[in-house]
Amino acid sequence: MNETTSSTMTRRKVLTTAAAGLAAVTASGLAIATPSTGVTGQPEGARNPGDLQGRRALVTGASRGIGAGIALALADKGADVAITYLNSPDRAADVVRMVEAKGRRAVAIRADSADSAAVRRSVAETVAGLGGLDILVNNVGISRDGAFAQMSLEDIDALLHVNTRAAVLASQAALPHLGEGGRIITIGSCVAERVPFSGLTVYSMTKSAMLALTRGLARDLGPQGITVNLVQPGPIDTDQNPADGAWADVNRQFTALGRYGTPADIAAAVTFLASPAASFMTGSVVTVDAGFNA
Repeated sequence: MNETTSSTMTRRKVLTTAAAGLAAVTASGLAIATPSTGVTGQPEGARNPGDLQGRRALVTGASRGIGAGIALALADKGADVAITYLNSPDRAADVVRMVEAKGRRAVAIRADSADSAAVRRSVAETVAGLGGLDILVNNVGISRDGAFAQMSLEDIDALLHVNTRAAVLASQAALPHLGEGGRIITIGSCVAERVPFSGLTVYSMTKSAMLALTRGLARDLGPQGITVNLVQPGPIDTDQNPADGAWADVNRQFTALGRYGTPADIAAAVTFLASPAASFMTGSVVTVDAGFNA
């Protein structure tokens, strides 16, 4: 055997060994990457990435505004939806009718989010009405602004109970019902991270608490395959913060786009986080604010 033939055989042996090793590594990698099974029993990666068929959601404070937009968007993706409301029964009934018109089941639950028992009851009624719970959207929130020194204890308690404690209690009550692939999504605010003007101290504090809640729960629930994420809206055109209201021009000046958003802008982020496409996202903060915090 001459030197050239020997060299050629050596190269072939090296290439064959390398190919075998690559095949083994690839097979191992594919085994690790096998999609996890979601709560419907179907691998999350096998479903349409935006598909929520068969999923059951609770959206708190959803008779109008951002919450109503989220409820309708979830129904568009195939989810059955329960909503809570307090003082708007007619609007809540309208949301139920619109969800049902999309071919999905809907339940409206009257619940005061400042009442701890009512928060827990709303989760139980969702499970009873829809047959389970896969997605919790902590949307309910109120606003109280004004000089910090003059803020009443009543207003402080209302902000803490509705904006902060309700999300904690609803998440806690939902846990026994959420399986692998379950979702907890909380609606916060861009002013949790930046307070551009006075009068928002306590409100901003209640929203910044959602950052810690989201990150802590993501750690707690990760081993169970449940994801926990936060959406932080900027100026959105709602009854609470209308695009033609007293603060509208000031808010627009802080955005990079120079305009208000709509509930649909927030709903798009929520439906993504609720979907199989977001199965690798947890403890994440998605800020939808037209560049308010840029």
